[in-house]
Amino acid sequence: MKNLVVILFAFVAFAFSCKEGMGGGSGLNISGAISNAGNMQVYFDKVGLNPESPNLVITKSDADGSGKFSLNLPERPAAGIYRLRVGEQQIFLVLDGSEKDIEVKGDLANLNQFQYEVNGCESCPGYRDMMQKLVAKQAQPADVQAYIENAPNAMASVLVALQAFGSNPAFVEIHKKAKAKLEAAYPGSDYVKDYDNFLTNMSKVQQPNNNGLTFYEESQRQPAPDIKLPSPSGKEYALSDLKGKVVLLDFWASWCRPCRMENPNVLKAYNTYKDQGFTVFSVSLDGIDSRMEQMIGNDPAKLKEAKENEIKKWKGAIEQDGLIWPTHVSDLKKWECAPARAYGVSSIPRAFLIDKEGRIAATGMRGEQLEETLKKLL
Repeated sequence: MKNLVVILFAFVAFAFSCKEGMGGGSGLNISGAISNAGNMQVYFDKVGLNPESPNLVITKSDADGSGKFSLNLPERPAAGIYRLRVGEQQIFLVLDGSEKDIEVKGDLANLNQFQYEVNGCESCPGYRDMMQKLVAKQAQPADVQAYIENAPNAMASVLVALQAFGSNPAFVEIHKKAKAKLEAAYPGSDYVKDYDNFLTNMSKVQQPNNNGLTFYEESQRQPAPDIKLPSPSGKEYALSDLKGKVVLLDFWASWCRPCRMENPNVLKAYNTYKDQGFTVFSVSLDGIDSRMEQMIGNDPAKLKEAKENEIKKWKGAIEQDGLIWPTHVSDLKKWECAPARAYGVSSIPRAFLIDKEGRIAATGMRGEQLEETLKKLL
């Protein structure tokens, strides 16, 4: 389906805005028990729709040895999208501003699969159930659209739209419906502004006459900027070394749910056409950005450990999704990824087809569109 970014999805966070205000005088208590999270820190963040802005950590607490924790906020947060973060796992909470006590239960290993219980948050169970179906591949685009149109909370509609469809231009009309619903419920909010910017960026690569696919004729093609970065094992690969083949340059990340849901399509294309001069060059947006480095501080040992964990997560996603081509690279800087900036990537998944001469021939293709476009170039 992109950036599941996380997005989450892709899609993740913008700085807290005082214009939206805080809730009433009463506070919010979030408690729970996360199995296998003993003595870990639990963060409560406010997140939004602008991937270039830092997350806002509202508060944090230490879980006890059995994974029990309690977060107490003296001021009730305003309506918005939030998350509980434990290590690399997270639980998204869509709040309407009236919540007083929220309780969550789950196993640390299953949180990113949306396997958890949540009480005291009216919109959270419905959102969780929809995402469970998506992860299990039990939901079709029509099911997602029905949820987006009918969910009582506009924030939940937007969150599902972003995690299910990412920046795939084929689903821009569904995004527009979600945005209209959001604007009606929260006019003038930063969420509306950021979602509007997201849709504007999507429109830059969309051609209405071919369902979102942009195909460049020979005279229109520009050279693809070269990329030379290490793989998870440390071996360097260069995009320019693949000249003579048709290459899918695919920007993705292990934490991006829509990317992971699109990977079977990429793998299918690779297995079908690899013997006909086609291959894939994958650039991961896993890693640690400058904000995260500042949070770690000037501790080389901790920084090294954090980077090793990111590599492990990246490598694990490659193995889990069966992405068998060798050309997987990353500078491990997340949204500060230099190649992503060179190609104007502001959301993932984002793919470019590069012809045998090393020129950009197409963008915006997914699923069956990828195979159809490949046939023109091979």
